[in-house]
Amino acid sequence: MTDDFDPTATDHPEEALAVYADLRARCPVAHSSAYGGFWALTRHADVAAAASDPRTFISSVRAVVPSDPRGLRRPPLNYDAPAHTPYRRALDRTLQRSRIDRLAPRLREHAARELAPMLARGSGDVAQEFGARFPAWVTTEWLNLSPDTAPVLADTATRWVQAWRRMDGPVVNAASEAMYDMARALVAARRDRPLPVEEDPASSLLAERHQGEPLEEEQLVGALRQSLVVGMVAPPILLGSVCVHLARDRELQDRLRADPSLVPAAVEEFLRLYTPYRGFARTVAHDVDLHGRRISPGEPVTLVYAAANRDPDVFPDPDAFVLDRPNISAHLAFGRGRHHCAGMPLARLALAVALGTLLTATTGFDLDGPLEGARMPEIGYVSVPLRLTPAHP
Repeated sequence: MTDDFDPTATDHPEEALAVYADLRARCPVAHSSAYGGFWALTRHADVAAAASDPRTFISSVRAVVPSDPRGLRRPPLNYDAPAHTPYRRALDRTLQRSRIDRLAPRLREHAARELAPMLARGSGDVAQEFGARFPAWVTTEWLNLSPDTAPVLADTATRWVQAWRRMDGPVVNAASEAMYDMARALVAARRDRPLPVEEDPASSLLAERHQGEPLEEEQLVGALRQSLVVGMVAPPILLGSVCVHLARDRELQDRLRADPSLVPAAVEEFLRLYTPYRGFARTVAHDVDLHGRRISPGEPVTLVYAAANRDPDVFPDPDAFVLDRPNISAHLAFGRGRHHCAGMPLARLALAVALGTLLTATTGFDLDGPLEGARMPEIGYVSVPLRLTPAHP
């Protein structure tokens, strides 16, 4: 089959988005032989429909392109219902609005502390430094980990993510095993001293039942291992991309700094514009004909959320930042359907806290060096050097 595009041709976000814009217009169901071969859906309607149809577009065969080089499957991401349901129910229980709101003050303290070294220097890589270390505290607070875990998690997850992107199996294995050890220790601790299930993911998973039986130990540990890293991949890219935008649009930067009440709405538009994923995938349960192409079982189908969120048929002037966009709730930054991101409320809070902290602590920031784009399956910036002007020298 002839390739319709090459996802390895560029890591530059704007160039990749231009490729997807072209595909949306002329080839909305596109094929590439990269990474063993896969399809890409780029129109909002097709991506939303696929994500909302878990019976046809299943997650248990492939959930991301490229896949983990070891081929491992962990719940709930790589499971279909009904096996998926108890894991998702257990995690959702710990992410209710009341609990998320209680985390906000501590997250603001963590953000201020992790930004301080960059402020003191007047410069730094906002994605690699603040953007990597603050999310570790978000995960630490959500999972009720000991405070000394956060820096270890930040370093381990960063090492894992970077190795995974370059398909470096030995480093992926070593970093992943370190996070498995964290997950096993967490399960053992909560088995001895459980916390309220609404407040603690490990305790919630231990209390969950599937067909009347406790969840299998190996899979329970796998779900927590997934939880340790899931909040460490996207935030540095998303925050980095937002900072690139604001460094280039000083008027908007100053407006948000002057009126912090605008930050939550800005976060939603930034989520639409800079959705950091292009490789979340499904396979089909049976042959599917779409836009004149036939997709067969076993063939990965990527739901290119980054492309769908810039579909002009849904979002007029799709490449522009529009505060309070009337249909902003239609964006797919967190997916849709049964496998939508469980951590949506925590992710929104974390981005608002990170952005608000950065704006409050500075009178301005500008780009201060070359940018580095993310490799497939992500899209955005993984390295964003900034020059900062602290608000309080």
